[in-house]
Amino acid sequence: MRVLVTGAKGQLGTDLMNELAKRGIEGIGVDVEEMDITDRDACMRVISEAKADAVIHCAAYTAVDAAEDHVDLCRRINGEGTRNVALACRETGAKLMYISTDYVFDGTGTRPWEPDDERHPLNVYGQTKYEGELAVEELTEKFFIVRIAWVFGVAGKNFIKTMLRLGEERGAVSVVDDQVGSPTYTYDLARLLVDMIQTDRYGRYHATNEGLCSWYEFAKEIFRQAGMDQVQVTPVTSDQFPAKATRPSNSRMSKEKLQENGFTPLPTWQDALGRFLKEIR
Repeated sequence: MRVLVTGAKGQLGTDLMNELAKRGIEGIGVDVEEMDITDRDACMRVISEAKADAVIHCAAYTAVDAAEDHVDLCRRINGEGTRNVALACRETGAKLMYISTDYVFDGTGTRPWEPDDERHPLNVYGQTKYEGELAVEELTEKFFIVRIAWVFGVAGKNFIKTMLRLGEERGAVSVVDDQVGSPTYTYDLARLLVDMIQTDRYGRYHATNEGLCSWYEFAKEIFRQAGMDQVQVTPVTSDQFPAKATRPSNSRMSKEKLQENGFTPLPTWQDALGRFLKEIR
């Protein structure tokens, strides 16, 4: 099997390439230098020449607040770029796995979002990822849409690294306590995605580590496991910590569909955090 990974240098792409190699599956990693997803012809050429059996599409514009000021760029990458990848997969017959986000939902209520719930994004980033989902669903039949949330991995920036840096620099942080979800460790996620891409159990899925927390609770556990209990963590509301882009307060996502289709759930986020800290410290 040959699997092409877009955004191969990012947090998830890096772990996906490593996981494919571990299993002896040929991985073709591309980033913007090798394939600009906003260029339809480039997508067609690269995916066709790679003779890929499957494409895992991780490349995305993910700067959530900056997206509010750069709507056209965000849409060109997340919406139109994904459409280009989907068109190429349709032409070549490759399976397509699109990595999406909890931000396609409006974040109301407290019940976990189901994979087939209606999508009503709150911000530009979420809207453009939704548009990407629609393109995948419209243009391809052999697709997986996998929504993830609160991502962290060894490659790149993430919330854990930011908290550790701020804790060391300031000794105190303020973190929102009214947004609830589940962190996702890219090492664990990559193993699941490689399991999935080798099947034909297509459809929409949610995949995060098990367990729920607020960002405040996540930060507290980061400092506890890092042996930095002296760092003062203050809970604040989203209103007290204004950001350009509105965030969903409810990012709970149901992952029952994974088990129903024979896939193993990811470990708890606390377990994942512990393993991640050992990797980076």
